[in-house]
Amino acid sequence: MALYLGILIFSFIVTSIAIVPFIDYLYRLRFTRRDERADITATDTPEFRKLHQLHSKKVGTPIGGGVLIITLVTLLYALLFPIISRLGVYITSAFPIKEELNIIFFTFISFGLLGLYDDIMKIFGFAKTGFFGLRVRHKLIIQILLSVTIASMLFFNLRVQIVNIPNIGILNLGWLYIPLAAFLITAFTNSFDFTDGLDGLSCGALLICLLAFWALAVASLDTPLSIFIALWIGGLIAFLYFNVYPARIWLGNAGGLAFGATLAVVGLLLGKIVALLVIGGIFIVEGGSSFLQIMSRKLFNRRVFPIAPIHHLLQVRGWEEPKIVMRAWLAGIMLAIFGLWLAQL
Repeated sequence: MALYLGILIFSFIVTSIAIVPFIDYLYRLRFTRRDERADITATDTPEFRKLHQLHSKKVGTPIGGGVLIITLVTLLYALLFPIISRLGVYITSAFPIKEELNIIFFTFISFGLLGLYDDIMKIFGFAKTGFFGLRVRHKLIIQILLSVTIASMLFFNLRVQIVNIPNIGILNLGWLYIPLAAFLITAFTNSFDFTDGLDGLSCGALLICLLAFWALAVASLDTPLSIFIALWIGGLIAFLYFNVYPARIWLGNAGGLAFGATLAVVGLLLGKIVALLVIGGIFIVEGGSSFLQIMSRKLFNRRVFPIAPIHHLLQVRGWEEPKIVMRAWLAGIMLAIFGLWLAQL
């Protein structure tokens, strides 16, 4: 455990040193949140208008923290893992190490690139002009294709095809594991992205989830995954210092898509699908509320909620932003404890 704690501290220090110059660089690039007041139309609801008013002070905040974390975690892993191996540290894993790392970093980087492309299109106005901009359905199709690819890698490369249900036992799903895993990856990708709407909300909830899964990874003696989560947590803590209210930097779609997808893959690699659903319960609630809103509007032309996701509804109802975030973190802590308990059954 001392090794993993040292890796976490090292990642925290490196990210802390890099993040302030990175924020300044984003300012110079003008890679910042744009003013969305021009997007308001006459048909928008009063809640939507109020939300835009509440968030108007966030205009100009740099976007791109996810790019920094993805880059540093990947580079630090490429640097440290060979050194750790050569120092004689015993590397253990339930899977072929190379195949496991391929899945982790393919998820981390591919979804990050998709999100970065979307960020660039939106921030510089290319999405409005139709210049290679991604429509929502196009982005969803790409996410599904990536998710199916990752699920197939889990099934064919790692031979993962079982689900452990607490108090029931192990279910062998066979090839049905692929659509289930692909659905979970896509669902968590979008749910995390929906949650990233208030300062510190998504990354604070993610930090709690990762601490729970880190404990499970260490207990299962999965060295490659434990090192990855340690690096991720270290970078996330340094980022969160600048992301809490009032945020000096935002995650962006690069981090939003990559972090949600990778969180799902971590749960799948550990074989803890039920624990994943419980530990990531905050993201399920946030994503579920947005999904219900979208489907209700498409099918019945009616809204289930005045505005979605839930954190925006609470905000327009008068809750202060830090109050929403802190209570979501507390709920996340209890869900993580409950999920860890379920994982032991």
